Amino acid sequence: MNFFKEKLSNKKLLELYRSLLLPRKIEEKMLLLIRQGKVSKWFGGIGQEAISVGVTSALENDEYVLPMHRNLGVFTTRKIELKKLFAQWQGKPSGFTKGRDRSFHFGTQDYNIIGMISHLGPQFGIANGISLSCKIKKEKSVCAVFTGEGGTSEGDFHEALNVASVWNLPVLFCIENNGYGLSTPTKEQFVLKNISDRGIAYSMDSHTIDGNNILEVYSKVDKILKSQRKNPRPVLIEFKTFRIRGHEEASGVSYVPENLMDEWKLKDPVSNYESFLFKEGILNEELKNKIHLDIHNEIKSEWDSANNSSEVEPTINHELGDVYSPVSKDSLVTANQERISKRFVDVISDTHHEAMLLNDDLVVMGQDIAEYGGVFKITKGLLKKYGKDRVRNTPICESVIVSTAYGLAIKGHKSIVEMQFADFVSSGFTPVVNLLAKSYYRWGQTANVVIRMPCGGGVGAGPFHSQSNESWFTTVPGLKVVYPAFPFEAKGLLHMAIDDPNPVLFFEHKKLYRSIEEPVPNDKYSLEFGKATIRKKGDEIVIISYGLGVHWAIEESNEHPDDKICVIDLNTLVPWDQNTVFEMVKKCNKVILLQEDSMFGGYMGEISAQIAEKCFEYLDGPIMRVGSLDTPVPFASKLETQYLPKQRLKEKIIELLNY
Repeated sequence: MNFFKEKLSNKKLLELYRSLLLPRKIEEKMLLLIRQGKVSKWFGGIGQEAISVGVTSALENDEYVLPMHRNLGVFTTRKIELKKLFAQWQGKPSGFTKGRDRSFHFGTQDYNIIGMISHLGPQFGIANGISLSCKIKKEKSVCAVFTGEGGTSEGDFHEALNVASVWNLPVLFCIENNGYGLSTPTKEQFVLKNISDRGIAYSMDSHTIDGNNILEVYSKVDKILKSQRKNPRPVLIEFKTFRIRGHEEASGVSYVPENLMDEWKLKDPVSNYESFLFKEGILNEELKNKIHLDIHNEIKSEWDSANNSSEVEPTINHELGDVYSPVSKDSLVTANQERISKRFVDVISDTHHEAMLLNDDLVVMGQDIAEYGGVFKITKGLLKKYGKDRVRNTPICESVIVSTAYGLAIKGHKSIVEMQFADFVSSGFTPVVNLLAKSYYRWGQTANVVIRMPCGGGVGAGPFHSQSNESWFTTVPGLKVVYPAFPFEAKGLLHMAIDDPNPVLFFEHKKLYRSIEEPVPNDKYSLEFGKATIRKKGDEIVIISYGLGVHWAIEESNEHPDDKICVIDLNTLVPWDQNTVFEMVKKCNKVILLQEDSMFGGYMGEISAQIAEKCFEYLDGPIMRVGSLDTPVPFASKLETQYLPKQRLKEKIIELLNY
């Protein structure tokens, strides 16, 4: 291993030595503690320290870095309190996640470190979002993101590289090629000799670096970062290294050929660099022993402090209270009395224009939403007013754009992501349900992201453009789900969603866009989530629905005189208005739950269970559910009419009235 000092001072060379040694000694301590049962799991980075330490040392302290499991050196080089790290690994409340997540699955804004989730891929999009914010704010800053060679096979990796290249984002993509993805060798993961070659496809500067040589890592990364700050653009670096421990300690390394292991042990980044410093006369035994002793004492003191800290004492209210970030009371804005009749589609568009004017930090992203104005023309005119920094056409890559929105939230932005059709959110499912939804609960980071979901059938669009897929998300704690049926509520709830610090899925039924209108205030107003509207009063049957179903319910109820049927419009599905629903159930005594989604497993099944549990003694008949057929949404008009529940609603009303 050849070391070149470049123009580095002896002080800097020794600083890098100590920075290399600290994570090594911590890991050696962790291996002992695992055997003693004091730490439950460990992902070893022994032999790979030069990458984390070198990259982090080259970054400015206010530049964000997104590490993975084996990047302990990122945390120690940023000088995070070790007792807090140790508490994290023990599941103590004094850790970064209050015992809610393990290992390095956390972030800390105090140190500009954003941790990973186990799905790996979303990490790349987050880096894009952080760098996009830097670009919008004209900050001369780079965001570094890590992954292993295995992560480069994920679609998110390629989506992120493409977006970073198209948008010219200052991201440093750091790939640690350590030979194995758990037990799968690189030759079974890809056929390229160098992962860095993947950057060529995205017209991206790419480099291959000896990841075990601390001076090569630090010097070359430092040079690249300075260039990126001056000329913002993405850069891909492949660090050649090796994982000499198991994927995690329980895995072992029996699948690794012994000669290969021996070869890489000779390339140990700590011992080789130490020998170099001795040879250069920069390090001697006395200084070495002092550095080792200082590190030993620091680890012992910090471990003892963490070990003596209190254990988690679970309380249900505390846990439930941390699923969602509190919403400021200032977010509620009262509607004025002056109103103009507008269509559903127009109020959604108006809300975008008002929100963009009122929030300089709001960014809108989606396919064809800029010059074209979106397939439903909702974003028409935004680009001309607010420019390409804030109104951004995206490639077809739902997953990485959702992650990018989260990265923007990390930097304090609000964002709206338009799914061209709600059906397409399946391509971005992981970052929605595992990244956005769990962020606040895991480490207190808000995710101010609104995902707009044009949805629903009745327009002859077939199986891939007509789904009512709200139930995919109503079972995920941490998400809020909104589904208005009228223009007035659509505008007020969308303003509320934009101001809410939590992730919101905002469903908009396509058939309502241009088929319904009503008087709506011109200025901004907002409506509280979890408040239903009684659309029609009655005293014998209550029909509970949302979206287009509300209009079906009103139409059918008008066929029955004498105010027999009450219609409730939920407006929001998570949270939902239990008080109004239970009150009307107790008054009417008979219930029909109407959803456009297929019957089995739909949202109304949960509402049915809650009514049965809380209002059973008030019921004068069975709780009846009405939904679409348990088939995909068909294309042909007659098939779609049969699929949708409107006709079956008529039958259920008559059946229940006669019960």
